[in-house]
Amino acid sequence: MLPPPPSPPQVEQLDDDDFHRWYGAWEPLTPATVGAFMAGFDRPWWVIGGWSVEAFTGVAREHDDLDVSMLADDVQEFRRFLGRRWTPWNVTDGWFRPFDDRFSDIDPESQLWVREHAAAPWVLDVPLTMSTPGPDGERLWTNKRLHEHVAPLDDVTWVADDGLRYLAPEVTLMMKARHDRPKDRTDLEVALPLLDDAARAWLWATVERAHPGHPWLAAYG
Repeated sequence: MLPPPPSPPQVEQLDDDDFHRWYGAWEPLTPATVGAFMAGFDRPWWVIGGWSVEAFTGVAREHDDLDVSMLADDVQEFRRFLGRRWTPWNVTDGWFRPFDDRFSDIDPESQLWVREHAAAPWVLDVPLTMSTPGPDGERLWTNKRLHEHVAPLDDVTWVADDGLRYLAPEVTLMMKARHDRPKDRTDLEVALPLLDDAARAWLWATVERAHPGHPWLAAYG
């Protein structure tokens, strides 16, 4: 019996050229096109990451992709929605595999990449969000960086003039603190002056709880 082929290297270990060699290129959707892509999917979804900051600030920058999140409870319905036209793959620590009937049980804090077929570029990144049952049976959004932070979805998202739902800017910035990349600091610097006092206080208190001693606290807090 032949040995199994080697696993591709993890995404975060690759530069752009090696990433394309192993996994293929990206031609991501944008806020102008994602609404049509998601039309007919009747579960909650919202834009996260850098695009959510840009929607709040109006300050444009380059983006590598478009990240859309949804509650992990809805991921099977999303797979049915995609049907045979699109092929979703599950991405998590140490795994990159088709999200189909063979591998349908996935980590609720993993993510999906979506493309049309093996020779097509990736168009959408879907990091999943866990939900927590509320006292009245509702599904509460759960912060993946701080699981004790749960809230109704309407409290941590907002609907912009383009009709799309976006993650609240202070929550996006709290998520970005973990990576502290140049683009994350750029997003912080353009959004911070526009946050109201309550949002700013929440941001710093939550960053301190999730990442004690984070450099943002001294530099910007």
